[in-house]
Amino acid sequence: MKPAVCEAFARRDSAGRALADDAERIARACQEMAVLFHLGGKLIVFGNGGGGTDAAHIAVEFMHPVIVGKRALPAVALSNDAATVSGVGNDEGLAEVFAHQVRHWADTSDMALGISRDGRCANVLRGLETAKDRGLFTLALVGGDGGAVARSQAVDHVLVAASDDPAVVKEIHVTVYHLLWELVHVFFDQAGPLSDRAAG
Repeated sequence: MKPAVCEAFARRDSAGRALADDAERIARACQEMAVLFHLGGKLIVFGNGGGGTDAAHIAVEFMHPVIVGKRALPAVALSNDAATVSGVGNDEGLAEVFAHQVRHWADTSDMALGISRDGRCANVLRGLETAKDRGLFTLALVGGDGGAVARSQAVDHVLVAASDDPAVVKEIHVTVYHLLWELVHVFFDQAGPLSDRAAG
C-alpha cells in the first residue's frame, strides 16, 4: 500500500481512538440533554461556515428524525437565518451574531451547542458565554487543541476532535453529533430515574 494511503488512514485512527476514549463524557452530556428535553427545553446550535452547516444538520436531525418512530425534539440553528446574522453583524459586529440571538431565543431549560473547527471562533465563544450567563446547559464541539472555547468556564462539556486536519475534525464532529442524537433518544426513552428527575 502506498505511504500516502497509509497516512490518510493513520490521521483518522488517532482521532477516532480519542473519540472512543471520550465515551463516558459524551454519554453524560447526552443524559443531561435528555433531562432538559423532558423539561421542555430546546437545543440552540450555532457555528460559522462548515460549522454552520453542521448546526443546520444537527437541528434538522432533532426536529425531523429520519428513523421512523423516533420523537422529534425541538432544535434551532442560529446560523440558518441569514437576515438576522447579517443584520446583527452589521450593527453589533460579527462577534455578537450568536450571542444576540441566544439572548432573545433562550430559556433557562434550553441547551446551547457551539461548533468551531479550532475553538477560536469569537462569536461561538460569545454565544456560549451568553448562554451560560442565562443559565443554559452549554456544549461545544471543537478541534485541534480546543482553543479559547475549550478553556472557557462557560462550557459545561467540551468534546474535542483531536486533530489539526480540518477534514478529520469535520468527520469526527459528524460522528459525535450523530452519537448525541442517538444517545439523547436512548436516555429520553428511558424510564425510572430520568423520568423522576425530569418531573422534579
